[in-house]
Amino acid sequence: MPNAFDTSIFKSYDVRGIVGSQLTPEVAYLIGRAFVQALGRTNICIGRDMRPSGEAMLEALTRGATDAGADVTQIGLISTDALYFAVGHYGFDGGMMITASHNPAEYNGLKFCREQAQAISLDTGLGEVRDLAVSGAFTDAKRKGTVSHREVLDDFGRHCVSFIRDPAKVKPYTIAIDAGNGMAGLTVPYVFKYLPQVKVVPLFFELDGTFPNHPASPIEDENKLDLRRAVLERHCDLGAAFDGDADRMFIVDERGGFPDGSIVTAAVGVATLKKYPGSKILYNLICSRSVPEAIEKHGGIPVRSQVGHSLIKPEMREQNIPFGGEHSGHFYFRENWFADSGMIALMQCLDLFSEEGETITEAIAPYNTRFRSGEINTKVADADAKMREIAARFSDGTIDHLDGVTVEYPNWWLNVRKSNTEPLLRLNVEGDTKELMERGRDAALAVIAG
Repeated sequence: MPNAFDTSIFKSYDVRGIVGSQLTPEVAYLIGRAFVQALGRTNICIGRDMRPSGEAMLEALTRGATDAGADVTQIGLISTDALYFAVGHYGFDGGMMITASHNPAEYNGLKFCREQAQAISLDTGLGEVRDLAVSGAFTDAKRKGTVSHREVLDDFGRHCVSFIRDPAKVKPYTIAIDAGNGMAGLTVPYVFKYLPQVKVVPLFFELDGTFPNHPASPIEDENKLDLRRAVLERHCDLGAAFDGDADRMFIVDERGGFPDGSIVTAAVGVATLKKYPGSKILYNLICSRSVPEAIEKHGGIPVRSQVGHSLIKPEMREQNIPFGGEHSGHFYFRENWFADSGMIALMQCLDLFSEEGETITEAIAPYNTRFRSGEINTKVADADAKMREIAARFSDGTIDHLDGVTVEYPNWWLNVRKSNTEPLLRLNVEGDTKELMERGRDAALAVIAG
């Protein structure tokens, strides 16, 4: 019996939709059942973020999964990186996380993984889940699955701190942490109890999926203004901001500056090389040129990759790379089943900063040497045509097509690529001087808007 629902909720890497119209408990039931049957799962865990619709979704997913014959362990309110940890650490063969990450309050969604916390995308299983949920061609399970509950955050906290070479050597920092009313408000205390010398100044730790203070999307600087104020007023050594499901992390330095994901990638890359000398470190091609420079300077081998976790995680697995970072605040760790974790990235930053420089700005100064535009999104009618125009306009540079169009010059570069989910072009520009960056940015935008 076919089921009619809006299949546009299935995105490249996850499910996202508006609660009540696109995403209902009925749809969640179908997805839970299809996930187990299509991918042959037998023993899965399910967690959720703080969004009000999460409880009904959890109940519906659990019914669907157990009707399909899988045993379900509910791990309760959790961050996405803690769900990945649970799947890897306890040996589940699948996991479903109920979250819409940084999306506004009216949304909810699902992130999925198989054994060893391997994420699934439309190409690697999610398409089959969608098609089975729509067709309703479910087979009757030989037995109904069981439901149990497990507390995982204690073990998760210990796991995160294990990425610091010697926790006792972390300086007695004062850190403001902005959870944005998201899941970091729950997970931070479980981690920092193992770093008693660090004082945490909490901002918006109350779990509230209506996001009463600001959107839980710290990639936008305006959503870090409360954190900046707290760092400056409380004379903190640094600040950290997490998104809604707490898998992404951004830092604020002691002067209230906003070092971007590239700077954190370089810092965590260097910290990783102190643990694993001479290893490969992966960075996506939007990261600053300062990233491969820092990796090489510290004896590592930089590996340049496309953007997006479904491409990065398999590449890291294949080449046994201990760390990979993205400009967007996603950081991936081999000793974390190659899954991303903002919290582990923060731990490794504390490890490095405690050793290098008196202040955070001093510690990151070697990697903070250029000027970046940040990601500029523009709606376009024909993204492919615009990318061809960019390649033609900047044909005197060195061009490659690893991901969209990258044009390199000696003192600046640009990349323009398509969004996976919307009719957008994403532009990133970096220059050795602010003037070079702005000139390149404006020239590229003139082509895109023209």
